[in-house]
Amino acid sequence: MTDPLDQIMAVMQVAFDPAHGEAWTRAQVGDALGFPNTFYLLAPSPDGTAATAGFALIRYVLDEQELLLLAVRPEWRGRGIGGQLLARWCSAAREIGTDRLFLEMRDGNPAEKLYRKFGFEQVGRRRSYYRHTANGPVDALTFARRIE
Repeated sequence: MTDPLDQIMAVMQVAFDPAHGEAWTRAQVGDALGFPNTFYLLAPSPDGTAATAGFALIRYVLDEQELLLLAVRPEWRGRGIGGQLLARWCSAAREIGTDRLFLEMRDGNPAEKLYRKFGFEQVGRRRSYYRHTANGPVDALTFARRIE
């Protein structure tokens, strides 16, 4: 089996559009995974190949968790993989007594529809947060959801 960092980076390289500057480097992901409060979820390819179809990178503090990254390979989008990763995250968070989940995304990210489907609501906006985009600064939207 391949190293999880290799699996995450293989998805990262194809999942994020360089025009938005959202992809993390291998060093950034490796550093995040080095902290005891950061974990990942992997989604296998539905066709049974060795390739990983998607991943979620999550960190937690006390009774809150934050989705740092969620990515699905372009060829597997629209097949429920992102939803499966979110469902696994929400279920795992509930099991350990997490109270709230957070995520932040670029304004205009098509994943917003999926997040709202899972009960996330916008709670904040960071003006011009993403500065390294092809079309100039873009706001970041913060979403939260309570675990019941």
